[in-house]
Amino acid sequence: MGGVIQSGRTAEARAALREANRLLAALSPREFEILEPHLQVVRLARGQVLFEPGEDVTNTYFPCRRAMVSLLIVTRDGREVEAATIGREGAVGGIVSQGHKPAFGRAVVQIDGEALCIPTSHLEAAKMGSTRFADLFARYSDALLAQMMQGVACNALHRADERCARWLLACHDRAGDKIIHLTQESLAEMLGIQRTTVTGVTAELAARGLIRTHRGRVEIVDRAGLEKAACECYAAVEGHFARLLPEVRV
Repeated sequence: MGGVIQSGRTAEARAALREANRLLAALSPREFEILEPHLQVVRLARGQVLFEPGEDVTNTYFPCRRAMVSLLIVTRDGREVEAATIGREGAVGGIVSQGHKPAFGRAVVQIDGEALCIPTSHLEAAKMGSTRFADLFARYSDALLAQMMQGVACNALHRADERCARWLLACHDRAGDKIIHLTQESLAEMLGIQRTTVTGVTAELAARGLIRTHRGRVEIVDRAGLEKAACECYAAVEGHFARLLPEVRV
């Protein structure tokens, strides 16, 4: 891990650290003080694998700013389909489990950036010491499960253009930037469709004035229009998140 900030930070540095991830920002100052000495700032590179299926999840990551991580289901023949997208609103790793934590899927960085990393054992100790702390992470786990469940329905029932619009909106929310650095190959992998299908879908969305595509990136041009083009799954997941975690600003 690189870019480690040691304990003994100034009050301003601690505040900036806490605000970098919105789930952490929802903690009280006292709750954050429990975690702060164990948090390390790390740089996540695009394509970096944080854990593989079956591995013990020894570290938990809190993406910051534009960084985004995908949880992928991996088939025996090596194909991948995204189950969840996590950005600065959440965490990747040991959220509610205790003891041995074998990963079911693969966690891969989709958009590079910084994250706060903590040994999962320290996160568990903090949850055991604070009912409110444990409740926050339990509610986040429920929101993450809802995203996965809605994704199953979305993949089975909705058109590729609707699903693509939903995914781009989720990226826009989490990355906080109109420019999403993503190749068409990566987008095809996340949606579980052919690259030729992605090419056609993004061309259609661009023709409608909703996005602009560049080499290795997608620019959101008309956010409201993209919301209308997306399937109901986007609003369902975001609405559920807001109800479960009103203190976490997405």
